[in-house]
Amino acid sequence: MAAAAAAAAANTSVSTNHHRFRHQNPSFRRFSTIPCSSHPSNTLANAVVADPTPVFRSVKSFAPATVANLGPGFDFLGCAVDGLGDTVTLSVDPSIPPGTLSISSITSNNTAAAISKLTRNPDSNCAGIAAAAAMRMLDIRSVGLSLHLHKGLPLGSGLGSSAASAAAAAVAVNALFGGHLPPTDLVLAGLESEEKVSGYHADNVAPSLMGGFVLIRSYEPLDLIRLEFPMDKELFFVLVSPEFEAPTKKMRAALPEMVNRKDHVANSSQAAALVASILQGNVRVLGSALSSDGIVEPKRAPLIPGMIDVKKAAMEAGAFGCTISGSGPTVVAIVDDEENGKEVGKTMVEAFFIGGGLKAGAVVARLDRVGARVINSFAD
Repeated sequence: MAAAAAAAAANTSVSTNHHRFRHQNPSFRRFSTIPCSSHPSNTLANAVVADPTPVFRSVKSFAPATVANLGPGFDFLGCAVDGLGDTVTLSVDPSIPPGTLSISSITSNNTAAAISKLTRNPDSNCAGIAAAAAMRMLDIRSVGLSLHLHKGLPLGSGLGSSAASAAAAAVAVNALFGGHLPPTDLVLAGLESEEKVSGYHADNVAPSLMGGFVLIRSYEPLDLIRLEFPMDKELFFVLVSPEFEAPTKKMRAALPEMVNRKDHVANSSQAAALVASILQGNVRVLGSALSSDGIVEPKRAPLIPGMIDVKKAAMEAGAFGCTISGSGPTVVAIVDDEENGKEVGKTMVEAFFIGGGLKAGAVVARLDRVGARVINSFAD
């Protein structure tokens, strides 16, 4: 019973707001604010417990893929998508020095070449960095940990691959020791990883941890707002990923240093419409706003072969909107019907091949409203 309770606490630690809003009267505002310090030191969790005893021998966690930016929401809007993601298995390991972490193995749904690009050095691996950050927050000194990472997401895909690894690792550490860290600290642990790997931006790691749509209101200090899409509304993401890698650092380097006033006003207006449409569950407006980025997408689209043709094909096939997912190369389209989403996906795959000479695969996914969670645990 105690183990089950600890597992439940670990799971709900990243999805508390989801359950609070599920039965909320729709006439009220469907969002919550999560402010936190940008520097994870002397947190509430640390004041409550230090070097806690593991409540499990091993835990397995999952963190979902994410769609960042959502068009005009560059670096401050993102959402989690169901079904796709990374898993982490974390175990107490007597062969590992107390207070330290070792990455024992990495596996992948993708090619061996993809795995070869990932290091098992915990100081340079996304999962390792986030896990170590969570261990420091808990002041773990008495046991050593062994981590196995399974990559369900391709590298450089625009689906928050690094963030999913970081989120799964942070949640696994928290669950192994009883779920003492609040969601804010888990996000900060993930951000420590993101900063080293792809830049200090939370629009992937925050929704991967918290689920649903997340707005980053500010970075200094970090202030997160979870936006609740109505439960009674249908929303599907058509995710089309070509066989092409678009490294985040390269895609960020393509962005303009300066933005003129006209473009700034236009993008701000569309970003505001995007937030309003999420809270209202208005998929048509959501798609229209998502398609209207006039600053980032125009610079990145030419770097993804066929992107312009793919967006046109998606809209002609009935999608409400289409844009680059994160930094790409995955392209996301918005629909409110799963079967229509499958047809839109087929059309987009064809457009990638005809317009860009790239093979691609399509997946139709729902919104993941839960975020990173424990999917299995083992006691002594």
